[in-house]
Amino acid sequence: MSKEIKNVEYGLEKIFEGAQDFLPLLGTDYVEFYVGNAKQAAHFYKTAFGFQSHAYAGLETGMRDRASYVLKQDKIRLVLTTALKSDSPIGEHVKKHGDGVKIVALWVEDARSAYEETIKRGAKSYMEPTVETDEHGEVVRAGIYTYGETVHMFVERKNYTGEFLPGYKKWESDYNPAPTGLKYIDHMVGNVGWNEMNTWVKWYEDVMGFVNFLSFDDKQITTEYSALMSKVMSNGNGRIKFPINEPAEGKKKSQIEEYLDFYEGPGIQHIAVATDDILTTVADLRSRGIEFLSTPPQSYYDDVPFRLDKHNHKLQEDINKLMSLGIMIDADEEGYLLQIFTKPLEDRPTLFFEIIQRMGARGFGAGNFKALFESIEREQEKRGTL
Repeated sequence: MSKEIKNVEYGLEKIFEGAQDFLPLLGTDYVEFYVGNAKQAAHFYKTAFGFQSHAYAGLETGMRDRASYVLKQDKIRLVLTTALKSDSPIGEHVKKHGDGVKIVALWVEDARSAYEETIKRGAKSYMEPTVETDEHGEVVRAGIYTYGETVHMFVERKNYTGEFLPGYKKWESDYNPAPTGLKYIDHMVGNVGWNEMNTWVKWYEDVMGFVNFLSFDDKQITTEYSALMSKVMSNGNGRIKFPINEPAEGKKKSQIEEYLDFYEGPGIQHIAVATDDILTTVADLRSRGIEFLSTPPQSYYDDVPFRLDKHNHKLQEDINKLMSLGIMIDADEEGYLLQIFTKPLEDRPTLFFEIIQRMGARGFGAGNFKALFESIEREQEKRGTL
């Protein structure tokens, strides 16, 4: 990693020191998927990932055009929404993209201000500030479009004490599999089209006040067959991180091209969720049927002490156990991290999840890129899309 990148990556707080953050974000509020069958999708995420029943909206709550199931695990909220009739933009979204992320909701202190500030900087409106009320108070929401048909929704809930949002009721179920140790959303990665990455980097800088604090080019993210480029965007307090990928020229079709072909446009490629005990979490997920990308070869794990370098003495996990589960290891100036990636969760080779445990590291596993993408390419080859 270059000195310049190190200074940017580990000096993020310095970049914003003394500067006014015009879009203060408190965290990720929820992530909403548009899906073909929300009831069945909710059952899958409960069974396989250990999410808990939280809230529901549908015909029984006065919602006439959709049904939404809200799932929760620690600080993570997923909303699974399906259309109730054929003439629905939700159904059209699913028809075009398959099941996928529509809304990345951001928790803010003032949704009106967040909307006004981003609109005047060039954002395209999705929903003007709207006040939603019930007996538990009020929520203010407003939304803007980002890449593709993806939306950032600003959610202000300081005057609300209900379960989730007005229009939802508490969802109680007799079926509640135990959690798997997932804590919060670490980052969310978006795929955009050819030569569009810098356009969207500038959009996040200009419209949302984010900073590009880490970049990877096609010399760093490359295999024998394919390559991609990526830039990581972060908000002022570092709570929200959005890496943005675009394809790069290679001998064969990259995973980014495959995603764009099957999602039929830009969108969220994967959601990285954090755990405090990746060995237990991954073993649990595997036992529940979650499929992960193939394990790197023995030589990858033989090289771990060299990859960790000065952090080698800090490694708390047994390398053989990590290898048995296919968990990858990388290090940066601050510490090390452990990560693993699921196979696509849909029949279309689009959305997947990353499980990550940070042991001081603030990077994104650059040392794992080659092994990761070779594993993805093996799956692409099986699908005939490489």
